Amino acid sequence: MPVVLKTFGWSFAVTALGLVLAVLYGGWAAFGIVAILSILEISLSFDNAVVNAGILKKMNAFWQKIFLTIGILIAVFGMRLVFPVLIVAVSAGLGPIEAVDLALNDKDLYQELVTDAHPSIAAFGGMFLLMIFLDFIFEDREIKWLVPLERPLAKLGKVDMLSVCIALAVLLGSALTFAKNAHQHGGGHADKAETVLLSGIAGLITYLVVGGLSGYFENKLEEEEEREHEAEEKARRSGKKVTVGAIGGKAAFFMFLYLEVLDASFSFDGVIGAFAITNDIVLMALGLGVGAMYVRSLTVYLVRQGTLDDYVYLEHGAHYAIGALAVILLITIQYEIPEMVTGLIGVALIGWSFWSSVRRNRALAAAGQTPLPDPAGRKG
Repeated sequence: MPVVLKTFGWSFAVTALGLVLAVLYGGWAAFGIVAILSILEISLSFDNAVVNAGILKKMNAFWQKIFLTIGILIAVFGMRLVFPVLIVAVSAGLGPIEAVDLALNDKDLYQELVTDAHPSIAAFGGMFLLMIFLDFIFEDREIKWLVPLERPLAKLGKVDMLSVCIALAVLLGSALTFAKNAHQHGGGHADKAETVLLSGIAGLITYLVVGGLSGYFENKLEEEEEREHEAEEKARRSGKKVTVGAIGGKAAFFMFLYLEVLDASFSFDGVIGAFAITNDIVLMALGLGVGAMYVRSLTVYLVRQGTLDDYVYLEHGAHYAIGALAVILLITIQYEIPEMVTGLIGVALIGWSFWSSVRRNRALAAAGQTPLPDPAGRKG
């Protein structure tokens, strides 16, 4: 219980504050809307927490605190409050003040403008998440979950730039099919192929730049740690002191940046789905903000409890859920898919991977072996 309170204490406090503000703002009806939005955000973002935990566990205590403080401010105020207004400002060619005025005083028109911007949002987020999934399944990992599927995919992954080629092919297909029949708010259709292509390419470039920098500095950090370890061994023999390199700060910064972009991509479906429940920007920010706090706390809990090391297939299940979410986002360019379906698919995949991990641990225990996780998640 103390561990739960320590990890989720701020989430409980923000929940109470958010619900009180909702009642003061719009009565008990607003209370119900904020509660529903919070549950929606948590159900849609559980896979986000699992993936975040896999990255966060590599960061030191300082950057984990940054993730929980500055990171949550970006997640709540940036993605759940500023982002919906920014969508309208860009898509409608309005200034920031005009967009805020529209969000507060003409909620119906505001919702229509956000709906019109959905194809570009879905393309950007869909491509970013699709690249995460493809890079995961094409990597040769020592621990495999769905072996008949993952083993041949790992062999295919040896082909250079395969994930990028597949992602571009999927984007082109989406632009030529879903985008050409995307619904306008007026009931008609519009050819949004160009918009979807540009947004999708922007999502792909964002992934390559941020993910590439994060991976580069992470590798540099590992190399630096190896050199420091060797230097420390020599220092012990000679009595000299060793100066710790500063490369860790750069690595942690770009990993933090990667986490924030990842969170942004995950939040797209939650923000858009929230409009099915309310078009009140204040209630939306309160509900999604409370949900975002729980996702952050759950991420830290998974890291501190070593859950990913104990249940080695959880990360696999989360990445399959990411792949499903990427496909769903691209489909929603033309078709509406209930948020409940999206959330249940993610929960089902993670639940399946958790149960598979439990069965693996039991089998190893019965055979007298200790489950040995692969912390790096990869071979070598």
